[in-house]
Amino acid sequence: MTHIAIDATPWDNERGFGRFTRNLVAALAARDTGFRYTLLFDQEPTRPVPDGVETCIAGSELSMSEASSGAKARGGADLLTMARAARRIDCDVFFYPAVYSYFPLPARRPTVVCYHDTIPERFPDLIFPKKLNFRLWQAKCWLAKKQATRIMTISQASADDLARILHIPADRTDIITEGAEPIFRQIQDMQLLAQARQTYGIPADAPLLVYVGGFNRHKNVLRLIEAMPAILAHVPNARLAIVGRTTGARFWDNVEDLRASAAADAARSESIVFTGEIDDPELAALLNAADALVFPSLWEGFGLPALEAMSCGTPVLSSDRGSLPEVVGDGGLYFDPLSSQALADQAIRLLSEPGLQNDLSQKALTQASRFSWDKGAELAEASFRQALHPK
Repeated sequence: MTHIAIDATPWDNERGFGRFTRNLVAALAARDTGFRYTLLFDQEPTRPVPDGVETCIAGSELSMSEASSGAKARGGADLLTMARAARRIDCDVFFYPAVYSYFPLPARRPTVVCYHDTIPERFPDLIFPKKLNFRLWQAKCWLAKKQATRIMTISQASADDLARILHIPADRTDIITEGAEPIFRQIQDMQLLAQARQTYGIPADAPLLVYVGGFNRHKNVLRLIEAMPAILAHVPNARLAIVGRTTGARFWDNVEDLRASAAADAARSESIVFTGEIDDPELAALLNAADALVFPSLWEGFGLPALEAMSCGTPVLSSDRGSLPEVVGDGGLYFDPLSSQALADQAIRLLSEPGLQNDLSQKALTQASRFSWDKGAELAEASFRQALHPK
């Protein structure tokens, strides 16, 4: 069997890279196609590992999850610990599910590195608090690119960016995909949907928009909040639920600016609720209870919340940038993310035009069915084979 060792340091991350790693590994492990897997953790994982997957604990002092919070960062000793542990694994291919957690691998062996996007290169001033952080990021990405036998990514938009911005040739790049977990599906239990609204004080008859994700500046949530007065002028009882970690404990974000803008006037204050981070069953219920997910991001490498919403039959009010048109397809409406009025216009249209929400809901379900983690795993296996047996 072909043995793939995997950098599992993103495993305990709540969403983003962690969700990608956990779901892809689970899908890979479920396939009986001649591969076996070993996960290399920095510390003991707090989330379960799929049956049949081997594990190895490097024993780093600081976990990747801790290093991604606040001003912390992995030191040279931890990187060396990871590299030594990786070298001890007798594998055919070493796989990094995210360049974010990359560490140099001393042994010469086929390596696959997944670059999810080029957002740090596009918006360094929005992503990094200091220029030094950006320079260190550039150095890490350059080293990963040099070491990688194959480069993996998650959308055609990201592949195009890798070629244009990072100068990675298309013939070195393998595109896979993501999927929504089974919990994200249509819910027919109206009592459950009513409870999802009631939990956050959202009236049963109020048109509901939901945002799900992080609060990095490139996520552009401030512009969504700024669009609410224009939406309320036409749909006075509309509500906006903003879902995500608001403690500021992860990446450099602007949560305080968002809260201040939401409280800027009485109408906005009453119409916007910050739910904080919620678990998947509760999130699936809230998405089912919503009229639309709003995704105002300036750029995405994939946009998993959009796929999760569409799998619930919830259309997406989407930015027209990056990978989002590729993922959302005809399961939503698009706007220029630099214009709060353009966002408001599409929200008003979806909430006001008879039959439009139902039509988009059906199209969203059809579009979502085109994506799955099993398909992503099949494409990842092809990338591993390419790394092991280059043409």
